[in-house]
Order: sequence, then structure tokens, then C-alpha cells
Amino acid sequence: MSTKQAFTDYINKGYATKGDYINLGAAMYNEETAAQAYVKIPLKTMNRHGLIAGATGTGKTKTLQIIAENLSAKGVPVLLMDVKGDLSGIAEPGSNNAKIEERHQAIGFPYEAKKFPAEILSLSNQEGVRLRATVSEFGPVLLSRILGLNDVQSGIVAVIFKYCDDHKMPLLDLQDFKKILQYTTEEGKDTFSKEYGRISTASTGVIFRKVIALEQQGANLFFGEKSFDPQDLLRKDENGMGFINIVRLTDIQDRPKLFSTFMLSLLAEIYATFPEQGDSGKPELAIFIDEAHLIFKQASTALLDQIESIVKLIRSKGVGLYFVTQNPTDVPEAVLSQLGLKVQHALRAFTAKDRRAIKLTAENYPLSPYYKTDEVLTKLGIGEALVSALNEKGIPTPLARTMLRAPMSRMDILTDSELSGLLKTSKLIPKYNEHTNRNSAYEMLNEKIKEANKAETKEKAKKEKEAASKTVRKKSSSSKKSSSSPWIKALSSPTVIRSVLGILSKMIK
Repeated sequence: MSTKQAFTDYINKGYATKGDYINLGAAMYNEETAAQAYVKIPLKTMNRHGLIAGATGTGKTKTLQIIAENLSAKGVPVLLMDVKGDLSGIAEPGSNNAKIEERHQAIGFPYEAKKFPAEILSLSNQEGVRLRATVSEFGPVLLSRILGLNDVQSGIVAVIFKYCDDHKMPLLDLQDFKKILQYTTEEGKDTFSKEYGRISTASTGVIFRKVIALEQQGANLFFGEKSFDPQDLLRKDENGMGFINIVRLTDIQDRPKLFSTFMLSLLAEIYATFPEQGDSGKPELAIFIDEAHLIFKQASTALLDQIESIVKLIRSKGVGLYFVTQNPTDVPEAVLSQLGLKVQHALRAFTAKDRRAIKLTAENYPLSPYYKTDEVLTKLGIGEALVSALNEKGIPTPLARTMLRAPMSRMDILTDSELSGLLKTSKLIPKYNEHTNRNSAYEMLNEKIKEANKAETKEKAKKEKEAASKTVRKKSSSSKKSSSSPWIKALSSPTVIRSVLGILSKMIK
């Protein structure tokens, strides 16, 4: 048996699967593609999360596109974070050319052009289905972690939520939250002190400033109604293909706080509302987070703990998370250790730091008798990657340098007219794009303050009236006392008056 045949058998045995799977391409041996040495990822393990990493221009986005469209074809809905704006082409079929033909001939199966059902979502004012969530849905713990609050400040947020629950005041947007925050140390100071203890104005001032900083990143567009229902991510078309939901993030690349706020709220809502999936044949939903370093870069320790907890727990709901970034070191080790599928594109060794990072990255992959991982990492071509996954028993598959298949859909963006046509056919835009502003904490507190001011004005007028009445009675009483004085009685007696008149009469004569 030739060495190449032994390698092919080694790969086929390592990637054998009894259940359904997606085919990423074929393994490579000595720079050549071993036709039909297929790198197959079992659908059963696609909820074990994954990583797609590599330097800029090595094909990470196309790999994301390949996995997403193959999952869709298998009936698995997908959510994509489109930070660079180059994934909308999934809604249109790709086109064949000589390079694609050559690639697929080497892999060992023909190329198929195909489009996929897509929905365009938006966190900002860009066109698409508006994604919103209420402050109440966030809850005090997640909101405190997003704002980066300490224990004392987090306690105040918890008290505010408790007060709103007790008084049936919905917290829908940041306007509501800011209003109740002011109320705790101003008009409602006495009420809060009696029921929940004294609240420091210094602490509420810090929280207020952090809320404003979050607003400046565009969070006021995200918080509000109508809340997005995660169940709408699970739709399939009439052919049983899962919808690929694309969140347009091209205009919020410089606002990582908004991006991480959305992601954490969505993951928390999915975990809270999705039923336990158990050991099923395929995931319920796959979520791809492009430019994942935007989430981790400025996250606090508490926020990273929250992300780690969600990553560990959400797979039981049948949800797979896939982080797409330039270097695996961008992802915290606690999260990296939870990832079953790893697709590593080329890394560039321009500096000593780069070389150390490559050696560290190589240690994250299984040892292979056919590759020196740290050397291969710098030699991978565009559309090639080192792949390691989990088989159906949860055991890591052999490391495979893989010639990846080409995406079936368009490797480019939609034109304006195509995008407009896609948006017109959306069934979710009429449901979510009408902004509502029902009676909530802001309006209720304003009414409460208004009523309190009326009562205060009425009470003040009553007191002023009573005070004026007392003054009048006092003057009247003083007048009576004066008229009954002995001196006045003596001076006004007839005898004194006659004596005075007699003296005056003599003086006149």
C-alpha cells in the first residue's frame, strides 16, 4: 500500500460517521489533495461549538459561508454576524469558473451553484429586521455586567428592578432606567429609604454616566420594543432549508459595547427560552460570531465569566457557537477549551511575537504523524485550513490539512436592487419594524411626580391659607385687646374730655 493510500485510509477512518454530516472538503498530503479523503463533520456534534481562525485574506469568511450554507441545506437555521458586509451574497447562487472546477476536481466531487433562504437583520438604522430587547428582559445581573458595575452599584440596579417589579413599572428602554435612577435620589428618595434603604447619589451618578456611555454607542436603538423573539431564528423555508439570518454590523464596528450587549442578551434569551435538546441528531441553531475579538477585547472579568457560563450551558439547548477571529489567542482559554470544531487558516510569522503565537496555536491541535503543525500553519494557501473536529463519540478527529470546497452561493454582496427585493419579501419586517412606546416606568414616574407635585402644591396652599387666617385672627385679637386697655379707657372718659376742651377754650380766648 502506498503512503498516500495509507494517508487516505487514515483520514477516512478518522472522519467516518454513521449519521448525517457536512463535507468541508478533502485532506491534503505532501501539498497535494487526496481525492475522496473527505473531511466530514457530524451534524450530531455541531452543537459543541467551534473556531474559525486565520490571518486576514486567508479565507475565514468563505469557510464560515461554506459551513453556514451546508447547515442550511441540512435544515439547520443559522445566525451570522456580518461585520465586514460581505455575506449577503448567500441569498443568490454562486457562479462556476475554471479555478472552482479545478478545486472540486481535486477534492473529488462536482461543484453545485445554489442560493439559500436569507433574512437581513439590523441593530442600527440600516435596512433590515430591527433587533430590540427591553431592559427588563436583560435583568439586573446582565445589565450590571454590561455596564461594568461594582458590587455596590450592582446592588442598586437590583433594588431598582425590584422596585419596578413591586410597583408594576415596565423597564422598556434606557429612558425608563435613567428616570427611575434619578427618582431614587430625588423625588422618590424618602420612599426608597423606607422600603429599600438609603441609596447613594454618588453611586447612582456613576451608573448614570455609564448608561450614557452605552447610549453613545447606539444602545438606545437596541433597547425598546418590540422585542425580538429568538424563535423567529428557527424558521425553515418550504423546501425544509434553514433560514440564514444575517445581522448587518458594518456601521457598528467601532462600537464593540453595542455588539457585545446584543450578543449576550440574545444568548441569555435563547438559553432561557429554548427547551433542553438532549442528544439529538443535529443542532437547533448555529450562531457564527465574526470578528469575535470585539466581544472579548474590552470585556470585564465578570462579563467573561458570563460568556464562559453561556458557552458551557447553551449547547444543551441544541445551539452551536462558532467564533471567527484572526488568532485563537483572541479567545479566552476558558472558552477555547469548550470548542469542538477548529478550522485554522494560515498564520503569518512577521515578528518574534507572531512565531511564539504560532507555536502556542499549534499546541491546541492533536499531534499528527503526517504534519508538523507549526510549520504547516505558515504554509497554508488561500482556501486551505487545518481541521480538527469531534466524531460522533466526542473523540477528536485526526488533524487534516484540508482543501476546502467552494461556497455554493455567491462569494460577493447583493446589489442594491437585489437587497431591496429580499427585504420586500421578508415576513419579519412588518412584525418588528414598527416602533412601539407603551406606558412604562418613564411615563408612570412622570405621572407619579406630577400627582405628588399637585398634592404638594395643594398642601402648601392649604397651609398658606391657614397661616393667613391665623394672622387675621391675631390682628383682630390685638385690636380688641388695645381697645380694652385701662389707659385708653381713662383717656376716653367724659371727665378727661371735658377737662381738655376747657383748657383749649381758655387758650383760644
